[in-house]
Amino acid sequence: MLAKDLISDVIPALRTSDTGTKALGWMDVFKVAHLPIVNNEDFLGVISESDIYDMNMPDEPLGNHPLSLLRPYVLEDQHVFEVMDVMSRLQLSLIPVLNASKHYIGVIALPDLLHYFADLSALKNPGGIVVLDLNANDYSLAHIAQIVEGNSAKILSSYITAYKDSTKIELTLKLNVVDLTSILQTFERYEYVVVGSHMKVDEMDDLYEDRFDLLMRYLNV
Repeated sequence: MLAKDLISDVIPALRTSDTGTKALGWMDVFKVAHLPIVNNEDFLGVISESDIYDMNMPDEPLGNHPLSLLRPYVLEDQHVFEVMDVMSRLQLSLIPVLNASKHYIGVIALPDLLHYFADLSALKNPGGIVVLDLNANDYSLAHIAQIVEGNSAKILSSYITAYKDSTKIELTLKLNVVDLTSILQTFERYEYVVVGSHMKVDEMDDLYEDRFDLLMRYLNV
């Protein structure tokens, strides 16, 4: 997915003639801590809540004051991963999007980005999560997938967290099964270090209920 596919159709841009009071009101309405400033199609920069409070004159036009942030933006054809990187590094609640001519076309808000990431990571799908700790040189997704699929499960998504100044990595797997017992045992048999496993409470309840029903049917035979 590209940046242009996530542009919000509700968050407006400010103009230099708008006041800090107006900007704060919009920030409250749209639950953001930043807003873009645009004149016609020209993107001038991003103003933050702290910028406005530092002015100490919120009823003056925004054009009368300098911005603490430069001109953070992404281009409409940049991949969503690059959008995530920019927003994370700059700690933005939204990011302006420009076209190839560097004209403003809209913003991407953090909640929309998080919803997309949830869909991308299959977080909404039922299933369990396994977290492994391993050396980067020992990482083989093919072998890990073989272990998972050998236990009648599939990997829905995976991502790696690298440790600073270390050869260790943390691998998080989202699987399509709730009962992780056999998978965890197999990982341990292959000497993988399992640092965590998670299942939703309601999914655990369903699992235990299914097992209880099976036990009752067995005892009634």
